[in-house]
Amino acid sequence: MLAARASAARRASRLARNFATVVDAAGVKVAAVDNGQPTSAVTFLVKGGSRFESKPGVAHALKGFAFKSTAKRSFLGTIREAELYGGVLSAGLTREHLALTAEFLRGDEDFFVDVLASFITSAKYTRHELDEYVAPFCAAETATAFASPATRALDLAHLLAFRTGLGVSPFTSAGTHISAEDVRAFADSVFTAGNIAVLGTGIAPDVLAKLLEKSLGAGALSTAAAPKSTPSAYFGGETRIEAHGAPETVFVGFGTSGTPTAELAVLAAHLDPTPSVKWSQGLSPVSAGIPVGTSVQTVLLPYSDAALFGLLIQGESTEGVKAAGKAVVAALKSAGELKGDELKKAVVKAKFAAASASEGRDGLLSSLGASTLLGSESSLDAKLASFDKIDASAFSKATASLLKSKPTYVTVGDVKTLPYADELGL
Repeated sequence: MLAARASAARRASRLARNFATVVDAAGVKVAAVDNGQPTSAVTFLVKGGSRFESKPGVAHALKGFAFKSTAKRSFLGTIREAELYGGVLSAGLTREHLALTAEFLRGDEDFFVDVLASFITSAKYTRHELDEYVAPFCAAETATAFASPATRALDLAHLLAFRTGLGVSPFTSAGTHISAEDVRAFADSVFTAGNIAVLGTGIAPDVLAKLLEKSLGAGALSTAAAPKSTPSAYFGGETRIEAHGAPETVFVGFGTSGTPTAELAVLAAHLDPTPSVKWSQGLSPVSAGIPVGTSVQTVLLPYSDAALFGLLIQGESTEGVKAAGKAVVAALKSAGELKGDELKKAVVKAKFAAASASEGRDGLLSSLGASTLLGSESSLDAKLASFDKIDASAFSKATASLLKSKPTYVTVGDVKTLPYADELGL
């Protein structure tokens, strides 16, 4: 019995590691994996993030319209039916993608795939829903997000790092006016054949493909060209924002253009002060320099044609943040000298983080979404194998190239006493 269980676990592991073959169905790319779990999830991943928007805030407004009135169901009807099935509908927006997700009990996929498809093909975008639901939702979500100094610092860091394109915030700025016609026009431009990937977990690929053929139907999606974004270029810069009543916050970062490399993930793993054993300090070169009451978190945000890497420092006092900032900069400058067992340790730590992230649905979506949109195969094995190619020379070269660029430096808090970039050695 134990041998049978182990064999089944290995089979499930191989399925998860290799995910699924990407197929075309009804004008969209489809990939799914079924490990026999009792619940299923389907996500329509649209290349319609804020970097592609035609007017500031329109991508956020489109997210707000998710699951509102369509030609098949009213807003209230969608809510009632989803609750009768016990499912959960959600929408997410990043700088590159709009994600529409349904999670439900196995066997209810027919209804939920249809709900997702009907929004893509027949949303009404009514003015009263924009005024009564969408606009207030966008304003509240933006206010809540920017109440967090960390979120605000990272948003500003993107603007400094990339300016346009990836620098465009996925949150609506105060005072922005978006009409229902603006949202409809943007939706028409991104809900097109070839610009959507459908990802499933807990559902067989052939079942999902058949449901999409039924729900989307022939010719349901426009074949018009999707909006393009200019290739990302990294700039960097420094800004300071006054804020009170929240942790003093500093972000020290750098950016790259082009496809993100495995070396960046290894650098993030090397500097990450999170200990492997609870209640221990950890052996990161940053750990010893972090005062009590101050935290340091590594940040690696990879995109299709660029990446933003850095460390987010937060603390109760500006003195603690300054001390931690100096430790961070010193560790960054010496990182290129990493070799031997220290490099091996960072590599396996990065491999574990990548493998662990792929076990959850969110991790699968983030790692497989972009490749599925391109119609290319993706597997965890291939991703992990890229770490095995890293040696001391390649890591040192990648780190030196990163640190030669202009830093992206953001402070949020008491700007009168928080350190400037040059005070930390940048």
